[in-house]
Amino acid sequence: MRTPRRYQHLWTLAVALGVVVLGDVAVPSAAAGEMAAIAQRQRTEKKIFTDNEIVEGFLKIAFGAEYHLAGRVDRIRKYDGPVRVFADGTRADRKAQLSKIVADIAARIQHLDIAMATSLEDANVQVKLVRDRDLQRTIATFYGSERAREIRSSLDPQCLSGFRKNEKFEIERSDVILTVDNGDFVFFDCAYEELLQSLGPINDTSTVPWTMFNDNVSMGYFDVYDQYLLNLLYDPRIKPGMTVQEVKAVLPDVLADVRAFVRKVNNLPQ
Repeated sequence: MRTPRRYQHLWTLAVALGVVVLGDVAVPSAAAGEMAAIAQRQRTEKKIFTDNEIVEGFLKIAFGAEYHLAGRVDRIRKYDGPVRVFADGTRADRKAQLSKIVADIAARIQHLDIAMATSLEDANVQVKLVRDRDLQRTIATFYGSERAREIRSSLDPQCLSGFRKNEKFEIERSDVILTVDNGDFVFFDCAYEELLQSLGPINDTSTVPWTMFNDNVSMGYFDVYDQYLLNLLYDPRIKPGMTVQEVKAVLPDVLADVRAFVRKVNNLPQ
């Protein structure tokens, strides 16, 4: 479990700026303990959930926003096409880890076409890999100095993500900022959460204990519960711009199909 301030200064950010913004891994021996902590969480995670538990969590994270400045947050927001991720930074090891994370996400969300891009021009998700000491300056570059100061005073983030949507609530571009020098656990925890939030589910909640979109929960991997939530979001029957009532009308059929897929990809019992 995280401390209430998440490593004393790690928080997830979802910002609206006129629109809504927001396998095997080789590691050095010094990081073995951190990777073992992730493996231990995977071994002991809760994997069986009721329909109500899944639906309640989905509605809480898919609507609203943890932190926003403008724009409506009462509609479904998601990509409506391929997602291509570009890693912008100099740390080859972090780029390799990010590539594996993206591949893992691709394998666990049935209707999402997501992969790495070889250039920023070919990407609609930019992941900026920075040193911790450069984080505030990078935030200012993305969002302006005034908003960067507000972000720092309000959330004091160590990683963050945001996206821009159009009038149809389709996400057009996302930005993710990750620090590379705070250890493997923080990197994996941030990378999974911020990449997934950049796809649309930006409302963190403290009332759902099984989701990474809870500031009191540390994961470091793509857990089963959040696989349910993201597969619901990216089912073709859940469309950008849908209201809560419109989503509720199709959720029973969607959930049945999502259960079958998540069960299969995780080798869960019937």
